[in-house]
Amino acid sequence: MTVAREHWGSRLGFIMASAGSAVGLGNVWKFPYMAGENGGGAFLIIYLGCVVFFGFALVMAELLIGRMTQSNPVGAFRKLGGRGWPMVGAMGVLTAFIILSFYIVVAGWTLAYILFMGENTFSGLNIDESTAIFNGFVAAPIQPLIYAAIFTVLMVGVVLGGVASGIERASKWLMPLLFVLLVVLAIRAVSLPGAGDGVAFYLMPDWSRVTASTWGGAISQAFFSLSLGMGAMLTYGSYMSREQNLPRDASLVVGLDTLVALLAGLVILPAVFSAGMEPSAGAGLTFMTLPTVFAEMPAGAIFGLAFFVLLAIAALTSAVSLLEVVVSYLVDDKGFTRATAASTAGVVIFLLGIPISLSQGIWKEITIAGMTFLDFADFLTAQVMMPIGGLLIALFVGWRLGPRAVEALKSHPDQRLPLAGLWLFILRFVAPLGIAWILAQGLFE
Repeated sequence: MTVAREHWGSRLGFIMASAGSAVGLGNVWKFPYMAGENGGGAFLIIYLGCVVFFGFALVMAELLIGRMTQSNPVGAFRKLGGRGWPMVGAMGVLTAFIILSFYIVVAGWTLAYILFMGENTFSGLNIDESTAIFNGFVAAPIQPLIYAAIFTVLMVGVVLGGVASGIERASKWLMPLLFVLLVVLAIRAVSLPGAGDGVAFYLMPDWSRVTASTWGGAISQAFFSLSLGMGAMLTYGSYMSREQNLPRDASLVVGLDTLVALLAGLVILPAVFSAGMEPSAGAGLTFMTLPTVFAEMPAGAIFGLAFFVLLAIAALTSAVSLLEVVVSYLVDDKGFTRATAASTAGVVIFLLGIPISLSQGIWKEITIAGMTFLDFADFLTAQVMMPIGGLLIALFVGWRLGPRAVEALKSHPDQRLPLAGLWLFILRFVAPLGIAWILAQGLFE
């Protein structure tokens, strides 16, 4: 018996869910430290250019493939491309699966830090003491796995509810809460003594600090923060109504995702400057530096708690979309029920997360190409699999579908794309060059 495909209950629900898919740890955790490492305002301008010039084009491409086929990534490429192309969809499903195996671990850290902030753990501590707490926590064999398990249960619970009753309903609550927390934290951060230097660093470009790695980092960040090349946007697009205005709604999704990244920078960088700390602290900025920054603020425990709640929400909305990629494939192609697919995938993802979590502690000496399991999984997906997936999607829509993709946008008078020729040009030439840069830089490094 063929099960009728689920659809979004409303346009707002689709926008909130898709923005939630794009908004994740890449926006709130990764973007601020990338900006801090790469010259602040200069990195910001280059990043915005990457979003405009090829990020939006690829979001449109993925959503369009999903809407045209009403199918999961593997089925979508089978219907439109024929022999060989389903491998592109399969790689998207595999990418989502691998990302989740380490994503639940890092997301578990955010849940732990909500508790730490609630207990005012970092009061009176310096950066070295804060770092020691983080290193001790992630190196513990059991505690991080407990938080990863809690996060996995939350993620599976949302997906079990289905598209409209689970993912859409959760997104309608979580995304507005995320924006409110971001705005409140940004207002507080920019009002701190000395925060003006951080705002200037963030908004005023220093082009002397721009290097080839700055450009590559901005392209990679735009790619990662928009959830491209992993099948998430394609899957969410498959639940769209054909009457929905795809160009307009894609613009809103990209705009909301970018707004979150910009606000996250205004939360973190002014606060770091106010505390007299180094903005280029790298990936440890969130878990090692920020707790001490919040501890020094008036009512800092409250704002620190709000920040890590915000980070956990961003992680959850993004993780839900990745799990839905896997679930939609198992339901459509393998005949699983949603309950069986979500539960089975959740268990396997958690089991894969165990060695990744242990690689931060007792298994730290076990490496792949000189990297821990977590670092290797991050490198493999962000620097290799996602770019290859995005490259193939750009070439598929730009060349394989070509004018047919433009015609698919004209099924309703309101869906015309005024610059359709430019969109195809970007997919055919600009996006592939940018993605090739990500691949080359990642592999060389």
